[in-house]
Amino acid sequence: MSIGSSFDAVIHAHALKAFSLLKQLIAIPSFSKEENKAADCLYGYLEKEKKSVFRQGNNIWVQSKNFKEGQPTILLNSHHDTVKPAATWTLNPFQPIEKNGQLFGLGSNDAGGPLVALLHTFLILDNLDNQPYNLIFAATAEEEISGQHGIAQLLPELGNIDLGIVGEPTSLRMAIAEKGLMVIDAVVKGVSGHAARNEGINAIYLALEDIQWLKNYKFSRKSETLGEINIAVTQINAGKQHNVVPDTCEFVIDVRTHEQYTNSEVFDVLRQHTHAVLTARSFRLNASGIALDHPVVQRGLQLHIPYYGSPTLSDQALMSGFPTLKIGPGDSARSHTADEYIFFKEIKQGIELYVQLLKDLRLK
Repeated sequence: MSIGSSFDAVIHAHALKAFSLLKQLIAIPSFSKEENKAADCLYGYLEKEKKSVFRQGNNIWVQSKNFKEGQPTILLNSHHDTVKPAATWTLNPFQPIEKNGQLFGLGSNDAGGPLVALLHTFLILDNLDNQPYNLIFAATAEEEISGQHGIAQLLPELGNIDLGIVGEPTSLRMAIAEKGLMVIDAVVKGVSGHAARNEGINAIYLALEDIQWLKNYKFSRKSETLGEINIAVTQINAGKQHNVVPDTCEFVIDVRTHEQYTNSEVFDVLRQHTHAVLTARSFRLNASGIALDHPVVQRGLQLHIPYYGSPTLSDQALMSGFPTLKIGPGDSARSHTADEYIFFKEIKQGIELYVQLLKDLRLK
């Protein structure tokens, strides 16, 4: 099949179907670890499109019909789980409401719009002859919690991947790098004593020394796309009564890393300079990205698509061993907000851009 002069008509038809599917998904609560009904919906939708659908838990995926050994493989991935709605919603978050091409609903922007746009990009490209790659579309679970039963569990089932396209709301800009995340629990030990007699060693004061150091410290290696490593103390707890000098102070550190350091390297630096005993909850969410000279980025630049470094985390962080590009319709600033929305025109533009980015793309 060739889409040639009928390109606009094909894109528009698929955008209408994608918009309709998104309305169905909005109406199905799909919180992280509770995505089974949304997975059912996507499974049935792809079956109706005459695709052989695979399922692992709440992860759904399909392969291109002419999958050939020896060809490079491109993964199109987005997630169908959502956060829980904020208390400030003025609309029913599970009722898809359309007004003048604007669709409101929980998950419409993050990441329902990118998800349905990538799904229909797969359908378009899978209907074209002689593409120089294999294609996999995967709709996965637990992205919002970086869970163990989402893309991390699915990747071993998919075989060798040469390129990943991660669908997230980026205003259709290329996120060529993404910051990693490390959450650290810190415990400072002092010595208890009577506050009136100025006894003991106040664990809060020791913690303040650590917090001041964390606030001011700058790592020497910089990232051209992601800037500085960000360190923020976001929670603190100490003391049980007013007249006792506390012997323990606990706080939590949120660290956003870049590609110049692994999370383990950053952790070692922090541990060497603090009184606290530090425990990282995980080292696995490292920074990720793709080289500017990669063929898909070069194609994007030819299409005049701007690029940037993304401060927000996605499943891209769990895709080690192959290059990934995060890009999709919608605006990251709308994610996790009350009365979340996306425009029909954004989904249509997303499908069009994805197809232009990938059609006849040669990775080797």
